[in-house]
Amino acid sequence: MDDLQKYIKENMSNPEFQKAWKETEPEYELTRQIIALRLRKGLTQHELARRIGTTQSVIARIESGGQNLSIRTLTKLANELDADVKIELLPC
Repeated sequence: MDDLQKYIKENMSNPEFQKAWKETEPEYELTRQIIALRLRKGLTQHELARRIGTTQSVIARIESGGQNLSIRTLTKLANELDADVKIELLPC
């Protein structure tokens, strides 16, 4: 278990933490997947940026969670990373 997973597990009983985690977990999961796919393909941020017509700094912001993604940009990323996009809204 890495440090982040340990921290999450230790704090999940806190209602405020649970609320914050629920709000940010989809973003965290998406950025984790983008990073993993980029690394699996052996691409640098710069190479991926060039392929989708943006800059390395935009990719860095996406991967750090500091950039909101449009569906169009997400689709471009998925195409270059040999991935499919699936978006669902699930009832609670």
